[in-house]
Amino acid sequence: MVVNNFSEVVARLLAARPGRVFVFSGPSGAGKSTVCRALLESVAGLVFSVSHTTRPPRAGEEEGLHYHFVSDEEFDRIKREGGFIEFALVHGHWYGTSRAQLEAGLANGDVVLDVDVQGARGIKAAFPAAVGVFVLPPSAEALRSRLVDRGQNDPDDIERRLAEAEIEMGAAGEFDYYIINDRLEEAVAAAACIVGAERHRIPPEEGER
Repeated sequence: MVVNNFSEVVARLLAARPGRVFVFSGPSGAGKSTVCRALLESVAGLVFSVSHTTRPPRAGEEEGLHYHFVSDEEFDRIKREGGFIEFALVHGHWYGTSRAQLEAGLANGDVVLDVDVQGARGIKAAFPAAVGVFVLPPSAEALRSRLVDRGQNDPDDIERRLAEAEIEMGAAGEFDYYIINDRLEEAVAAAACIVGAERHRIPPEEGER
């Protein structure tokens, strides 16, 4: 009887485990995309939800891997047809999360999203159980250095991003976890711990038994 009880509990926990949505967000230049890519390489069972954007590709970015790069007209069409769970205008370009791609990802595992703070709020509204992870730099000076060193933004754009980063930092309390991305390997290890902890969370209905 005891063995059967053990088996029943394990079976219920495994059967009740839903696909989870992990939303990584933070200021531009905090390194959330780098953390997400390394996390996907180190933890099994994670699916990356590729966002749509109207901005042009940066050096090294590939269509369908980093983003789906679309025209303003194509983005508007998808938006009109209800194809985005959330969308937002960020730094002069549109970004959106595909409803179909997110749902397909959940059917195959846990989904990782890399979005701005506006996008994270939209995902949380659509998926209240989504796990929010706020990635932040170790200091304002480090953030400025990263934006300058990546060579993708002119001085005026960098100043705008830094000003917006100050506002976005105030949203950290809206998230479930935070990661200070000082050393990449430590940040990725922290992200992996978060995923592991959430995967072993007891579902509310089991806790009430």
